[in-house]
Amino acid sequence: MKKIFQIGAGLVGKTMAHDLSRNFDLHLADSNINLLQKIKSELNHIHTHQLDVTNKESLSKWIKDADIVLLAVPGFLGFDALKTIIESGKDVVDISFSPENVLMLHDLAVTNDVCAVVDAGVAPGIPNFVLGYWNSQLEVEAFEYVVGGLPKNPIPPYYYKAPFSPIDVIEEYTRPARMMIDSKIVIKPALSEIEILDILDVGKLEAFNTDGLRSLLTTMTHIPNMKEKTLRYPGHAELMQSLYDKGLFNEENIKQTATNLFKDWELGKNEKEFTVLDINIYSSAKNIKYHLYDEFDEDTTSSSMARTTGYTATATVNMLANNLWDKKGVHPPEIVGSNKKCFDFLLQYLMDRNISLTLL
Repeated sequence: MKKIFQIGAGLVGKTMAHDLSRNFDLHLADSNINLLQKIKSELNHIHTHQLDVTNKESLSKWIKDADIVLLAVPGFLGFDALKTIIESGKDVVDISFSPENVLMLHDLAVTNDVCAVVDAGVAPGIPNFVLGYWNSQLEVEAFEYVVGGLPKNPIPPYYYKAPFSPIDVIEEYTRPARMMIDSKIVIKPALSEIEILDILDVGKLEAFNTDGLRSLLTTMTHIPNMKEKTLRYPGHAELMQSLYDKGLFNEENIKQTATNLFKDWELGKNEKEFTVLDINIYSSAKNIKYHLYDEFDEDTTSSSMARTTGYTATATVNMLANNLWDKKGVHPPEIVGSNKKCFDFLLQYLMDRNISLTLL
């Protein structure tokens, strides 16, 4: 039985641990001993370890017996941890979504004989897999997607609950949004160009620019137009912009702001929420539209964001474990998705867990 060493035991981490522990010898690490103990009480057969991921020596020592590492830490910790894992010669799936360009670690991964897949979550992640596949089938002229994770019963003033680290959410609101317009990379402010969309299964939501294209701006430069937007209930973006204008998202204030917002944004135990994702691919031959809608799962008490993000990541771990994908280097999902076996595997893996990516 292969050994998977997972780093991160938060909301998404818990769901991934339950999934992976069915078929693998799972070793789970986090800095928070309470999170580890809680998951251990539910999954007594897994191995837990308290770990400071910023300690390179401790990280390298802990993963020395790993077949595959799954990295799921907050974005600001992701790059250095990923670099250490690669230097340790371990294959890795990463959903930390660090702000740095992780593709710059490609040569290091090749040198260390490592297969690394990054950004393998719901978004970035699923849209990348989809574009990668269809890019191998069509001459794509434009690509866009909108995505959001939201509470079923929104409460003012934010009308929002954070399914993952508030600091990572704030990062979406501050990092300039890059997009491809007429074959040129254009940079616009996050939270800009708000529009109201009528979303299937949900109703009216606002969409605004965020920096979700990431690797696609490097790997898919032949596609002349690409953009991504985040979905929220109407009014949220304007409120976030006011906090930004007051300096509350500045470097010296962001940790305290995140702490304060966490009190309002924390998902309640078993609180109903949903994730929605719409993907559009345009070509002269045909236009392709995918829709995903997923809700809190009462049977597993897993949030939709944990399910859609976590199961995409664990599907990718299984691709590596089953040698469906074994190319050395650092690869984003669009490269993996160009392999039809990997793309089909992902869709079936999600479907087996009652997550349907519907081709409309």
